[in-house]
Amino acid sequence: MTKQLIENCQYCSQFSKQNGEDPIGTASTADHWLVFELPQPWRKEMFTTDPLINQLIPLLKKLFFRQGILVRPVAIAPDREYSHPHLTRVIHFWRPQKCFAQYNRYEYLVPKADSGDFAISLLHTLSGRKNELQPFQQYLQPTQPIRDLLICTHTQVDLACGRFGTPLYRQLRKQYAHQSQLRIWQSTHFGGHQFAPTLLDLPLGQFWGHLEPHIVETLITQQGSLEQIRPFYRGWSGLTKFEQIAEGEMWMQMGWDWQHYPKTGRIKRKGLQGLQKVLYPLLRYIPLNILQLWLEQWTSKAAWVDIELCYQDSPASDLKRCTFRVLKDHTVNSAKKSAAHRGDALAIEPVQQYRVEQIVKPH
Repeated sequence: MTKQLIENCQYCSQFSKQNGEDPIGTASTADHWLVFELPQPWRKEMFTTDPLINQLIPLLKKLFFRQGILVRPVAIAPDREYSHPHLTRVIHFWRPQKCFAQYNRYEYLVPKADSGDFAISLLHTLSGRKNELQPFQQYLQPTQPIRDLLICTHTQVDLACGRFGTPLYRQLRKQYAHQSQLRIWQSTHFGGHQFAPTLLDLPLGQFWGHLEPHIVETLITQQGSLEQIRPFYRGWSGLTKFEQIAEGEMWMQMGWDWQHYPKTGRIKRKGLQGLQKVLYPLLRYIPLNILQLWLEQWTSKAAWVDIELCYQDSPASDLKRCTFRVLKDHTVNSAKKSAAHRGDALAIEPVQQYRVEQIVKPH
């Protein structure tokens, strides 16, 4: 990357893409997704000033730090066709079990005045309280096979999301809004400024980034060349970083049917040094979710990682297993945040890239 090109880049995603940064392994891992309508503008200060968000954040932290339950909240902009003027849509996606293909969902249309109480009751339910949602059952919508595509257009968080996400949203909204089982939403940030335009496909849980117009049809129809869309795949939300990298390789081998297979992953071994090499094999078997999430972050720079993916390719079949080794390959320069003004310097940092070797075939 030349000095001139660095100076001319205002957007982190533009810099990342030109440097060939592979987005695989950057999907946000989640046990639950809490998607709710919130009118724009989504100002940066809303995370501290919005009354509903102010009530939700302490509960989200409590769920995570006390029970290891990872809930990701995302706001979507009310839509003239999908939304109701006096109601707020809240969609709860959750991991049905350890081995799964896509998230389960409940969708509610709640009176605006009750939306805050509903969201709080929902989080209380996740913490183990019973009957919290009973007063809201009348707002539960019939279960339908609806696919929700969320595109980050949250300019206030990063300029790249508005600059590149908004045109993609308009393109998809124009071309595919007529499909009855597909909804296209503008959303707040769900991670990965540097991969704008970035998209979250729910209930499937797949993340996409650096999206270009020519691959949209393949992504929407889920037909065509997987090799063509592989450079845009960020990973599956049901797995962690290294597991996502192995899962991306497995998908390329198995084809489109892989999306429908219940699957899970686990880390078998890591190439570590020093204190990490001593403590990791001991701590990884302590059954505390929050400890395991911290442990994976602490050892995220391992030289290599052995991953076992388990999947079920038919309802009557036993779980099949396949082991991959994810290895450090090379680094590229990237930027995690766009420059606020044209001419401002991007904060450049090296990012590790990986390659995958299959060491045990499915059995």
